[in-house]
Amino acid sequence: MANLVDDLGQEMLYLPGTASLVQDIDKRVMVVLRDGRTLIGYLRSLDQFANLLLTQTIERIHVRDKYGDIDRGVFLIRGENVVLCGEVDFRNSKFKNLIQVSQEEILQIQAEELKEKEEKQKILKKAFQERGVPYYSIDSMADDGF
Repeated sequence: MANLVDDLGQEMLYLPGTASLVQDIDKRVMVVLRDGRTLIGYLRSLDQFANLLLTQTIERIHVRDKYGDIDRGVFLIRGENVVLCGEVDFRNSKFKNLIQVSQEEILQIQAEELKEKEEKQKILKKAFQERGVPYYSIDSMADDGF
């Protein structure tokens, strides 16, 4: 194991793989899941498979320049679904220009955006079919059954 030095000149211990998450236990982390969801909560436990246990968890939904939070409580995440996990520091956030809206409002905006996206996909699919070319949406290709 190699020792590194952080910005403050303090020595840090480097741990490879999921072991590096040990230093984030009891800290607020953001986890991006394979299905695109973003969860923010306190990391309480993990194992060698990167299964994570978060408490005081919220699901943060971003749509255009707005975001909303949905309380999820205790959340157990299977390691194979984790795309990204890291400590969150909201004091130094570069996304302060986002507007926070209520849970109901963000869900409504998300549903409207999904409907618009589906309409565009239908138009694209029809155009491809008229030209005799098979069309597969990105969403259908990403569905791997998990």
